[in-house]
Amino acid sequence: KMQIPSDLTISKEQETETEVYRDSGKSSVDSGVEEVCKRSRDPLEDEETPECKKKMWHKLWDPIEIPPNLSKRQRKKYIRKVLWETKWKPQRRAKEREKLKQKKKEARLKNESLGPSRKMLKQSTMALSSCKLRIALDFSFDDLMSEKDIGKCLKQLNHCYCMNRRALNPLQLYVTNFCGKSKEEMARSTGYQNWDVYFHEENHINIFDKKDLVYLTSDSENVLSKLDETKVYVIGALVDHNQHKGRTLSVANEQEISHAQLPIREFLEMTTRQVLTIDHVFEILILVSEGVSWKEAFLKVIPQRKGAVERTA
Repeated sequence: KMQIPSDLTISKEQETETEVYRDSGKSSVDSGVEEVCKRSRDPLEDEETPECKKKMWHKLWDPIEIPPNLSKRQRKKYIRKVLWETKWKPQRRAKEREKLKQKKKEARLKNESLGPSRKMLKQSTMALSSCKLRIALDFSFDDLMSEKDIGKCLKQLNHCYCMNRRALNPLQLYVTNFCGKSKEEMARSTGYQNWDVYFHEENHINIFDKKDLVYLTSDSENVLSKLDETKVYVIGALVDHNQHKGRTLSVANEQEISHAQLPIREFLEMTTRQVLTIDHVFEILILVSEGVSWKEAFLKVIPQRKGAVERTA
C-alpha cells in the first residue's frame, strides 16, 4: 500500500479540482501523490531514490557498466547512448523496415515504381559507370566539429553514397583524410568497408595532382561554369553552423589548389547565405553530370527555407 509523503501539501486550487476527478474515482490528492512519486522514480534524476523505486529501470540499465568518475549529467548521457545503440536503435530500424515493406506492398498494388532493383544496383558501380567525374569529400575537419555534428556529417556521407548507388551513371566518389573521430564513429556502423567508395586516410593533395584539384567553397570569388571530367572537385565535410566561415577557402589557399563556387548567383536569388550541405552539393553535381541544367538542379535540390527564387532578367 502506497503511503502519502509527509511533505505533500494540497493547495486551494487542488482542493477545488476534487470535483473534476470525482466522476473517475480519483481525487486531486491522488493526482498530487502520483506526481510526487513520478518525480522520484527516475534514478537518473534523483540519486537518493530508494531501491524499491528503481525496479522499473533495472531491466534497461542494470547490465550497463557505467565508467567511474562521471557526473550525474555524464552518466545520464552515457546510459542513453548505450540504450540507443543496444535497444532503441534496433527497434527503430525494425519499424523502418516494416514501414518500407508496407510501402512496397502498396506500390505493387498501385503498379508504381519500386525504385532500382538489387540486380540493377549491383551492376551500377563506379567501375562500370561511363561517368568518370571525380568527387572527393575532405574529412579533415573533425577537430572543428562536436560529436553531434560529426554524426550529422557522417549521415550526409551516407546519403551521398545512397544517391550515387542509385544514379544512372555513378560519380567516382572519394573520401579523403578519413581518420580520427569520423572513422572511429563510422566503424560502429558495420559494413561501410564494403561500400563502393574509395576511402583514403591520406590528404587529397597526396592522392591527386594539385593542378587537377578544385575546392568547392561558397567563399570563393571564382564561379564554376561547367563540370570537367579531368578535374577532381573537393567538398569540405564540415558541419559547423557557419561558425568557421571561410575555413574551406583557407584550406584551398594553404594547399595552393584551385577553388570555385557553384554558379548559384547566376540563376537564383537567395535570402540566406549560399552555403549548402555536403549531400546537397553532391546531389547537384550528380544532376548536372546527367545533363540537367544548373538552374533546374538548384531549384530541385536547394531547400525552400533558403528562400531561393529564380532570378529575373
